[in-house]
Amino acid sequence: MLFVAPVVLILGVFLLLPILMALWVSLTGWNGQGSPFTGDVPFVGTDNYTRLFTEDGLARQDFMTSIRNNLYFVLLVVPAQTALALALALVIDKRMLKGKVFFRTAFYFPSVTSSVAISVVFLFMFANSGAVNSLLGAFGIDGPQWFADSRGVVHVLLGAVGVDTAPAAHDSVGPFGLTWWDWLSGPSVAMCAIIALVIWTTSGTFMLMFLAALQNLPKQLDEASLIDGANRWQHLRYVTLPQLRPTFFLVLTLGLIGTWQVFDQIYVMSQGNPAKTTLTPAFLSYRTAFREFEYGSGAAISFVLFLIIVAMTLFQRWILRERRPS
Repeated sequence: MLFVAPVVLILGVFLLLPILMALWVSLTGWNGQGSPFTGDVPFVGTDNYTRLFTEDGLARQDFMTSIRNNLYFVLLVVPAQTALALALALVIDKRMLKGKVFFRTAFYFPSVTSSVAISVVFLFMFANSGAVNSLLGAFGIDGPQWFADSRGVVHVLLGAVGVDTAPAAHDSVGPFGLTWWDWLSGPSVAMCAIIALVIWTTSGTFMLMFLAALQNLPKQLDEASLIDGANRWQHLRYVTLPQLRPTFFLVLTLGLIGTWQVFDQIYVMSQGNPAKTTLTPAFLSYRTAFREFEYGSGAAISFVLFLIIVAMTLFQRWILRERRPS
C-alpha cells in the first residue's frame, strides 16, 4: 500500500475528483461565473438530462442530431479502420516482403502526426479547387462542395434515382423528435471527408497492434495447417483470425471509444457545420459549456456520452466473448 499510495493519490486528485466535480456541475445550472459549489448556483437535479431526452426543444434536437451523426461515424470508421489495419499488418508480416521497416514507418507515420496539422491539410485537399475535386474532374466527375454540402449520402443516392422528398411513411416523427427521413439520411458529404481522414490517421496504430499479435502467434499451428493442406484463405480464417480474438477486442474497443469521442477534427474542419451534419456529442458538449455558458448542460452531455461508450463496450465484449461448445 505504501508503494501504490502515490499513484492512487495522483489518480484520485487529478481523475476521480474532477469527475465527481463535473457530475455535480451536471446537476446544477452553473453559468461559469464564480464557483459551482456555492449556494448561489441553482441546483436543478436531473433537469439537464431530461432536456436531452424528453423535452421538446433545441437542446434535444441538437443532441439527437449529434447522436445520429456519431452513429454513422462509428458504423463506418470502426469496421473500416480495423479491416485496413489488419490488411496492412498481414502485408507487412509476410516473410518475403522487402523494405518492411519503410512500409511499417510509412503506414504508422499519419498516426503520430498532429491531428490539427493533418486536418488543415485535408481542408485544402477537399476544397472546391482542391486535389480531390481535381482528381474527380480528371475522370469527368464534378466534385461536391465538401464542407458546404449538408446532404446525407443516402439522400444523395436516392436523389440520383429521382427520390428527392421523404416518402409518407418516413416523414413522420421518429425516435427523440427526429423524423425517420432524418435518421436514415446517412453521413453528410462533409462528414465523409472527416471519416476518410480518421480512417487514414488511426489505421497505423492498430496495424502495429495486429502486427505484434501476428508475430507472437505459434509457428507450429502454421506448419500444421500447411501439412493438413489448408490454402491461404482457410489458414487465415480458421487458424490466424481465431488467435487474434484478444487483439480484435482491444482494437475494436479503442476504436469505439475514440470514434465516440471525436472532437479535434470536428473543431478544426467544420465546427459542426454545415447544417449541424458534422455535430458530435463531444463537440456539442464543448460548445454548450464554453460558448453558450451552460456548463450544467455541457457536463450532462459528457456523462450521457460516457454511459453510451460503456454500454457499447460491454455489448461489444458480449459479442466477441469466447463461446465454449456445449
